[in-house]
Amino acid sequence: MKQKKIILIGKTGSGKTTLIQKLEARELVYRKTQAIEFYLHFIDTPGEYLENRKFYSALIVTSADADLVGLVEDCTSDEGWLPPAFASTFAKETIGIVTKTDLAKGPEQIQAARERLIQAGAGRIFELSAVLGEGVDPLARYLGL
Repeated sequence: MKQKKIILIGKTGSGKTTLIQKLEARELVYRKTQAIEFYLHFIDTPGEYLENRKFYSALIVTSADADLVGLVEDCTSDEGWLPPAFASTFAKETIGIVTKTDLAKGPEQIQAARERLIQAGAGRIFELSAVLGEGVDPLARYLGL
């Protein structure tokens, strides 16, 4: 199975970098992503690129280096930063990733995050906790890792 390169897009603090660290079996260390960072199978983007529309073009151009787009949504956040049909901006398969499921106050928070991803146009959706490792394996298999 070919390993897929994925660009992760989500708001600041949504867990993009932590997820990469988990999937690459690195030590989980919080650090703020300041610029687009390239890894063997991942492209990590700063949350500000989603939060400020003027940076959308940087996301679009950078996505050309990826096989698929991963929209990341923190289920503990009540704010949705992903615009409706945002996935249509990219000429790529787009998946949704609900993060921080271990911190959810209940299943309704996870469902709300799923709905925001669906409205943004994500196809397949993965729910996980990168810190606990719950739900990470199905995503790793899907990415061919």
